[in-house]
Amino acid sequence: MLAKVNEDLLKERKHCDFNVLELTNYLDGGRKATEDRRKLEARVLKTKGLQDDIPEEYLSHKEKYENAIRKAVTYYRVIKETADPNQSDEERAMSSYRSLLPSAVFKDMSPFRLHYSMFMPAIIGQADEEQKKYWLKRAVNFEIIGTYAQTELGHGTFIRGLETRATYDPKTEEFVLHSPTLTSYKWWPGSLAHTANYCVVMAHLFIKGKSCGIQPFMVQLRDEETHLPLPGIKLGEIGAKLGFNTVNNGFLGFEHHRIKRDRMLMKNSQVLRDGTFIKSPNNKLAYGTMVYVRVIIVYGMSNQLARSATIAVRYSAVRRQSPLKPDEPEPQILDYVTQQHKLFIAIASSHAIRLIAQWLWDLYTKVNNDLKLGNTSDLPELHALACCLKAVTTADTATMVERCRMSCGGHGYMLSSNLPQIYGLVTAACTYEGENTVLMLQTARSLVKAWDWAATGMPLGPTMSYLKDKNTGLERWENTIDGIIRGFRKVAVGKISSAVSSLKKYTKRGLSPEDAWNMSSVQLVAAAEAHCRAVILSTYKSEVEKTTTSLSEPLRRVLHQLVELYCIYWALEKLGDLLLFTSISERDVQQLQSTYEGLLGKIRPNAVGLVDAFDFRDEILNSTLGVSDGRVYERLMEEALKSPLNAEPVNQSFHKYLKPFMQGKL
Repeated sequence: MLAKVNEDLLKERKHCDFNVLELTNYLDGGRKATEDRRKLEARVLKTKGLQDDIPEEYLSHKEKYENAIRKAVTYYRVIKETADPNQSDEERAMSSYRSLLPSAVFKDMSPFRLHYSMFMPAIIGQADEEQKKYWLKRAVNFEIIGTYAQTELGHGTFIRGLETRATYDPKTEEFVLHSPTLTSYKWWPGSLAHTANYCVVMAHLFIKGKSCGIQPFMVQLRDEETHLPLPGIKLGEIGAKLGFNTVNNGFLGFEHHRIKRDRMLMKNSQVLRDGTFIKSPNNKLAYGTMVYVRVIIVYGMSNQLARSATIAVRYSAVRRQSPLKPDEPEPQILDYVTQQHKLFIAIASSHAIRLIAQWLWDLYTKVNNDLKLGNTSDLPELHALACCLKAVTTADTATMVERCRMSCGGHGYMLSSNLPQIYGLVTAACTYEGENTVLMLQTARSLVKAWDWAATGMPLGPTMSYLKDKNTGLERWENTIDGIIRGFRKVAVGKISSAVSSLKKYTKRGLSPEDAWNMSSVQLVAAAEAHCRAVILSTYKSEVEKTTTSLSEPLRRVLHQLVELYCIYWALEKLGDLLLFTSISERDVQQLQSTYEGLLGKIRPNAVGLVDAFDFRDEILNSTLGVSDGRVYERLMEEALKSPLNAEPVNQSFHKYLKPFMQGKL
């Protein structure tokens, strides 16, 4: 018997004026992709033992980890069984970065997360062909479980400052790994504490007392039979966190631990038997794994924002509250324009970030192929883009997920809504794999170079070519999407110009280049963000235009409405910047506000259809508020009754503490 669907949700779906499945296919990359995804989800999620009888939030810290390991083994066994036999090991390793299927099993992330997201990509990007063939096969088949250790207790984004040492001993042809200080202990890698038995370790290489920079090493951490840590290796867990509490983040220290020479991953740099060091042709190649991870983080933000928007929009369609007019029924809170303002931008942002991620992935693939041919010309622009896009999309997503949570009122505070857990996952991305402010400053460094190149007529990359326009006058404002994009580019030019002027001012005062950079850093971060906003706006618009030509007219219309909503939203949010660098007037602002409010009204009938098109199974949403049948209150009560405290009418603490206290016996 089919469960009854909430009447308000049924009405919302009837009002939708575009084909929801057509949009799902578009988001997935085609009808076959949707069919394949659904088949995989159905097959995996029917496996017994993947769903918890008792929600994991009621388990102890230790129980959460052990339960996650149990489910991970079951889950990835099924994933192995369903793998395409025609795929290469490399294709299998890279095929899972878009999937949200693990979210149906792990509310707080899988303990094998780093095995897929960093360990195998590090092998692909840093190992030579012989090493890759051996290690990747073992990793893909789960003969070993790995992680990636770069961040240390005392150093994170500043990779050159890593203290872990790898000293080459030519007599034994071994590297000696050592952690000379407490701050040199590796800190944060997922799976490291108790799960992984191998690890790619980034360490500072020394040969005959000479520094050879940071290099990657394949290190066995635990015995493959007993799982005990090997001699000279100290392992442990770093403790409870805001999120990721089933990921098993750990610390790692070395006490003169020896590994064979061939355990250095030697795709880029090599150490010969006699200790001769062959330097990489480009020192940035060693950080390719980090660029890859930043690319997939952007895609992950789109997925998590889509989940949050789905939960909040569906709940807002079901929840009724506070009559607008006396003696009228309570309206759906989705009818309030303030609620639409909070939520529709989350839908549009998810679309924008998804298209940006695909565009960035295509660029990453091109640059990677060029690198194989020895062409590194586009690597700096990719690095600058990956830095700022990771920073801006993670910050935006964290803000909007929290807004989705708050838009659900008190019920959004419930862990059963899953919104607090999603917030914990996305806000972590603001600091891991490059802290956002530091990444923005890396982009700013590229922009300052591009500014100087533009002044001398040197060619610029496609995303920075607009910097050639040094017109200092105010940009003539047009209340169109193209006008907004030009306005944001003008803001970026103005802010970069101001930051460069600031650098020159401090240098003229006698400050060193480093101190001048530090004094100007607030302006430099602002310039990097302005550049990134201009890239996102222009790319979102152009990618929608490019990818929607074969879609039906109703669907094209609603997707273009989301583009317009997104552009106007950010124009209104960054109004101060536009007032400084463009000729936008009070009347223009009023028109933008009116257009924005009109767009909210146009999108309103399609809101539920838009989130339905994300096509998340209830298991993947993992939320009492986002269920597809809209039976929110029933699910909230069902989850509440699962609390162990509801297993008995009187808790033992009453007899042990409360009763004696109330009777004056304590």
